[in-house]
Amino acid sequence: MELRPYSAAELFTWLTNKEDFLLLDVRNPVEFGRFKVEGPYPIQMVNVPYMEFIEFEEESVAKVPRADQVRIVCAKEGSAKYVGEILVKNGFADVAYLEAGIKSWGNHLDPVRVNAVNGYELYQFRRPGKASCSYVLVSGTEMMIFDPAKNIEAYQRFAHERGCAVIKTFETHRQADYISGSPMLARATGAEIMAPEPDFTGAAFRYTPVKDGEVYTFSSDGPEVKAIHTPGHTPGSTSYLIDGKYFVSGDTVFILSIGRPDLGGMAEEWSKMLYNTMTEIIVPLDDSVTILPGHYMEWAEANDQLVFAETIGKIKAGNPDIYGIRDEKKFFTFIKENMRPQPEEYAKIREINAGLVEVDEEQQDTLDLGKNECAASMHPPPNR
Repeated sequence: MELRPYSAAELFTWLTNKEDFLLLDVRNPVEFGRFKVEGPYPIQMVNVPYMEFIEFEEESVAKVPRADQVRIVCAKEGSAKYVGEILVKNGFADVAYLEAGIKSWGNHLDPVRVNAVNGYELYQFRRPGKASCSYVLVSGTEMMIFDPAKNIEAYQRFAHERGCAVIKTFETHRQADYISGSPMLARATGAEIMAPEPDFTGAAFRYTPVKDGEVYTFSSDGPEVKAIHTPGHTPGSTSYLIDGKYFVSGDTVFILSIGRPDLGGMAEEWSKMLYNTMTEIIVPLDDSVTILPGHYMEWAEANDQLVFAETIGKIKAGNPDIYGIRDEKKFFTFIKENMRPQPEEYAKIREINAGLVEVDEEQQDTLDLGKNECAASMHPPPNR
């Protein structure tokens, strides 16, 4: 059988359908250790660097299990093709390489519907390469997007398939871990960027400041979107309550944690804001409100439909070490105990997301690669 390519979309389908295959990552051990392909179920994976195939072909081939299907991943595609040809030459029957390399996995978006039939459609766009989520709300022929990633073609295809116009993009805050697609969508579609002013003051692009308590609507009918200022992760962090039921929380509330307040270098000051947000806004929410987070820590957080969504009642019950804190100083102690260095690229991504720095597409992909580091606690609570 000839060597062939496969797409990031195909890879995600195989992972979610529990397909039986071997994933061979031929990047160097440092890159492999920093960021690797992950899915909701265990997969067979092995790391044998490309350079080893060049220097020690026979020994490297021997390290690859004789699986019925071998899927190869590398940084940019070329190394995977080279290794794939070696494996085919050595009798491996079904071998394929990832088109465009690991960056295509990092940019892949996969939509799944969140709500039942309510006269509108709400979708979660999962980004498995970043462990992040954006959201799309459709009513009639109009579409709103919350925290879009830079792969704007995915949202545009989605809108085209449904005969929709993208009318607004909402930012929950100025992202540090990935490059926002809002400015690109505004240029491509004319969509209005809605963003919290404390985070976007001085931005080099036009946006409409969102106001705490203000309600945003579609042209006719459709659900209401209420902006709720939830500072702490950043001073401007804003969540959006859709139809009184779905709380798009950005990096404020996660299923297994809460947003870290130390990324801006003012941990104590922002921790106070986050504590007030938690006790005065998040905890009082009706237990039935569904949290739609901007990120996840692990696939175990997803429900049976592989949607990252949970009621605030269950989140509070499952995270007593966070929501059980009733003292501001103890909360800051919790934050300090979980503080860790932020990735070096975050500072530059913040500037890009304000339009203050421009980089080419290759630099964007490099900066954007890898899982997020936005949760206050690095690991799930011990009782999970």
